[in-house]
Amino acid sequence: MTTIRQRRVGKGTEAAEDQPSEETNVKPDGKIPPGSPGGKLWNILSITVGGIVAISLGLLTSVYVATLHENDLWFSNIKEVEREISFRTECGLYYSYYKQMIQAASIEQGLHGLVYDNKTESVRTINILERMNVYQEVFLSILYRILPIQQYLEPVYFYIYTLFGLQAVYVIALYVTSWLLSGTWLSGLLAACWYITNRVDTTRVEFTIPLRENWALPFFAVQIAAITYLLRTHLQPAQERLTLMAVFIATFLFSLTWQFNQFMMLIQALALFILDCLDMLPTAKVTWLYIIQISGLLLVCVLQFFNSMILGSLLISFNVSVLIARTIQKNLKKGGLLNRLGKLTLHVLLVLCLTLLINKFIKKILNLESDEHIFKFLKAKFGFGATRDFDANLYLCEEAFGLLPLNTFSRLSSTLLFYVYGFVLFLLTVAAVIVAFRNLSGSNQVQLKEKTEEYTVTLRPDAAYSLVHTVLFGCLALSTMRMKYLWTSHMCVFASFGLCSAEVWKLILKCLHLYTSQRTQVIKYSIPIITLLYISFKFWPGIMDELSELREFYDPDTVELMNWIKSNTPSTAVFAGSMQLLAGVKLCTGRTLTNHPHYEDKNLRERTKQIYQIYAKRSPGDVHGILRSFGTDYVILEDSICYERRHSRGCRLRDLLDVANGHIMDGLGENEPDLKPSVYPRFCEEIKKNLPSYTMHFTRVFQNKTFHVYKLAKHK
Repeated sequence: MTTIRQRRVGKGTEAAEDQPSEETNVKPDGKIPPGSPGGKLWNILSITVGGIVAISLGLLTSVYVATLHENDLWFSNIKEVEREISFRTECGLYYSYYKQMIQAASIEQGLHGLVYDNKTESVRTINILERMNVYQEVFLSILYRILPIQQYLEPVYFYIYTLFGLQAVYVIALYVTSWLLSGTWLSGLLAACWYITNRVDTTRVEFTIPLRENWALPFFAVQIAAITYLLRTHLQPAQERLTLMAVFIATFLFSLTWQFNQFMMLIQALALFILDCLDMLPTAKVTWLYIIQISGLLLVCVLQFFNSMILGSLLISFNVSVLIARTIQKNLKKGGLLNRLGKLTLHVLLVLCLTLLINKFIKKILNLESDEHIFKFLKAKFGFGATRDFDANLYLCEEAFGLLPLNTFSRLSSTLLFYVYGFVLFLLTVAAVIVAFRNLSGSNQVQLKEKTEEYTVTLRPDAAYSLVHTVLFGCLALSTMRMKYLWTSHMCVFASFGLCSAEVWKLILKCLHLYTSQRTQVIKYSIPIITLLYISFKFWPGIMDELSELREFYDPDTVELMNWIKSNTPSTAVFAGSMQLLAGVKLCTGRTLTNHPHYEDKNLRERTKQIYQIYAKRSPGDVHGILRSFGTDYVILEDSICYERRHSRGCRLRDLLDVANGHIMDGLGENEPDLKPSVYPRFCEEIKKNLPSYTMHFTRVFQNKTFHVYKLAKHK
């Protein structure tokens, strides 16, 4: 937190522990607890009211998103198959394991079916608990089986209500974080209101319910709230131990529920590293946070049967490298400005080299290639050379992995969120630069002279962490749209904290020569209240209209396909097709798949590329041989992919396959000079002509306006 105070005589303490005198033993409402019983009573009353408001807002958010989901699909009225189809792409795959556990004869048999699964990938037996983060589905299914609720609540409702309930946890965690930073629960109220009114950019839970991030982000928000409290000064040892335990539990649950946890926590570790290097956080607490990250991830690794992707994560390599480098360079935080800068440069280089060496060594020992597609994607995305790699281009061509659209900022600005955020970000960045320069130069104070008074700029550790956290996750969101939800939710916290902070307004007013204690208190409460009133009057009618708008799920072609599969194919039949559709096939019909959307496995990626030759220019014999090598009995062709128009030329799936196969793309436009015309027509188009060369391998058994299903001949 940025503050201005009168200069004190004598040598100051280290910046990481520096705190304005009025902040000592601050309670959540920002008041110094007076000795009088009336003061204590007011403090208890404030905390009670703030807590009630937090819980109420959390529950209201849960009801809000649940109502939107019901109104959008008429979920309570549609058939079971339609409900399951509404869990699109990978969401359906994850939910299928919950359904599988519910339908198993016993919990033991359900777990055995997950550990020895031969339905998710044909001709292979895989361990679902090792490959995917589905412990939450396992836990929920067991809970549903043992609780006496089967007669009152369908399994699907138990599942979705749990996810909507986690939204309450999410909002409460954001509320508490803002409260802790600013010292007033009014800040938490503003953060929660901004989260709700910017729902389009802060969450997508109402239409992607089982997505891993919807499980994980509430725990990540709880972890950030716990870290914010941990970084407060003057904590008692018992308080610190309990807070560290809370950080560990939240970190563990976050890691357990999302496969991309390691990348998010790597950014968090970078924030801690930067602040520790600049003496803006207590080193002992930073060390504990590094250890908690490592131990939480290793515990998840054990639960996931020693998943090699976790062991080979950059996070573990980075944290271990930092701890080793710190041991080697013991006098890192001593000396003048140039001396410190030289030491820091060597320290950063040492950490970087150690991280790469340790990570490369681990991957070499484990023969790990599960995450190579991510680094190929990042290399191509940031301009380190073009690539023809099919997997990397599959990500590059998806809008969700592109740059953050500019219209995002116009939506965020309409609620005043982005304007306030930018203002607070600028102010605290300037303060952070001043504090960092002071710390590195060895000076205890940077003086701002105003007539006869002298003041010093300081930045509390919790505010410093929040600043760097929001900057780093902002960079991530700007580069990859899908990750904006990690940034926008914290944006609500950061903006509300700045708007409701007495110290921020104190700094502003003193710079404008307008400071008085009474004026600061008036502005601290009046500006947030005016903002809340503006948001309420502007967006309340829109929210009411949104809640009154009724729609209905409608996808008759997919429903017809799923019903046909269940009625006309053996339960042991193996289906090939697009990853997204096959996830629904597994959920709705229980049939065996050749491939699926959980892409964090090299063998599966290679298999998917081979299966997708059904949309490439290949001979019918080649395609038949490829499909039969994976035990395929039926293949589903989708017109929406074969004749795709959603993407531009070069990003259509058929274009990616043509380039990967060395063939010229369809349509007008340039081609790379080494690409050649294919001697075969496009398989998905030509097969519909029922030519003898195709009918000897494939027999059409089902078709509608969207899908064509072919049965494969079983040649000897």
